[in-house]
Amino acid sequence: MEVILLERVAKLGQMGDKVRVRDGYARNFLLPQGKALRANKANLAKFEADRVQLEARNLERRKDAEAVGETLKGQTFVVIRSASETGQLYGSVSTRDIAEVATAGGFTVARTQVVLSAPIKNIGLHSVIVALHPEVEVTININVARSADEAARQATGEDLTGREQDIFEFEEDEAEDGDDEIEGEGDNA
Repeated sequence: MEVILLERVAKLGQMGDKVRVRDGYARNFLLPQGKALRANKANLAKFEADRVQLEARNLERRKDAEAVGETLKGQTFVVIRSASETGQLYGSVSTRDIAEVATAGGFTVARTQVVLSAPIKNIGLHSVIVALHPEVEVTININVARSADEAARQATGEDLTGREQDIFEFEEDEAEDGDDEIEGEGDNA
């Protein structure tokens, strides 16, 4: 199906572009969201008549998103979750959780604006992209910890996953086992 884009759509095109997309994508996403119109003569004439207003509205939304983006950029939000000693979460941190934490922090962020390639499944500091507008993206930091105290310690750069301690203990055990073998060899001679 051919559609006329009413705003910039990532990996598809700019406002006013006439693009061919799959029927389901157009019917289920682009048309209901108001991001496109079917490409026919009547809609093309309507788009050309409203083009100036659409561009002005898009520019205004972009300026608003840039203003919010300046204050949101680089912010750190703390998410408290239950996790194992190795730092593996019992569950995950999703886009909904991040949007709720950002909203509680005084910013208006919808879960559809949070871009995660995969859910966060371990404690630590994570960078997350928030798309405030199709042309405005900012990066925020999510500090996932088991408690507020751990979150503060992680913010200073401390690794709380327990991996370093496990490696140290393993190396210590190996060193002790090696000493026993050397002593045993001396007794046989």
